[in-house]
Amino acid sequence: MNAYQLNKDQILNIPAVKKCVTIILYGTSAKDNGVLLISKNVTAVLLVPGFFLMQGLLLAQGASEQPASPESPTAVAPDGHTLLPGEPGSTQDKRIFGVLPNYRTADGTIPFSPITTKQKYTIAAKDTFNYPSYVIAAMFSAISQANNTNPEFGQGTEGYLKRYASAVADQDLGNFMTEAIFPSLLHEDPRYFRKVNGSAKSRLAYSLDRVLVTRTDSGSSRFNFSEWLGNGTVASIGNVYYRDERGFGSTMQRLFSQVGTDAISNVLKEFWPDFKKRIHKQTSVNSD
Repeated sequence: MNAYQLNKDQILNIPAVKKCVTIILYGTSAKDNGVLLISKNVTAVLLVPGFFLMQGLLLAQGASEQPASPESPTAVAPDGHTLLPGEPGSTQDKRIFGVLPNYRTADGTIPFSPITTKQKYTIAAKDTFNYPSYVIAAMFSAISQANNTNPEFGQGTEGYLKRYASAVADQDLGNFMTEAIFPSLLHEDPRYFRKVNGSAKSRLAYSLDRVLVTRTDSGSSRFNFSEWLGNGTVASIGNVYYRDERGFGSTMQRLFSQVGTDAISNVLKEFWPDFKKRIHKQTSVNSD
């Protein structure tokens, strides 16, 4: 069976994917690579990030026996500063599928090069002030209103604006807390370093556990304090505007929703270049 013969049910039966879905709880969360609507409807949960996740897994199943080659030969510009996606000389795409921000992705197969505090804030700013994210936030706020998620916001224009504002607040605060503020204070690197090589299973496991493990500014590995403290801070701030979802339990739900979103985001970052190459290869074959 090749990659394109797997159906949705088979994908959802993969243990790692089940793990991604089951950690997602009720509420509304916006973070990093687009907005994730959390609801009782799994289809809605997977509408944006899950769709891309499944596409990456389809690709990975077909490419698992063939290690991918490094995407970029160097991470350093001629003037000595570390290249970020979207900068001249970088071959990393600044957006996944042209929509989801990809500014904190790095190639883990090349020698480590640290980034400055300024670059950490640059990554957070580019991830935050990324117009497709606000469009997606608007779409999911509409779905949230239709499902009457967070009923304390009410309905009508006022209710929609409250949902949209809370989604954007979660997104923007989350980006800066986990990609700039805490990484700067704790001397951690907020980037996702792609594994690139290995089987699909090993790469999937690696991408998911990066919410637990990160690199420091010196290149060593340790527990990802920025991920958990940053998202925990945002989840706590949510008690201010999620009036019907206050307290320890609701705060923990928001925390794990954010971390779950980041885990899915890492999977997209890991497999996007492979998927892109496969699409280009198919396009070239079809054009011939």
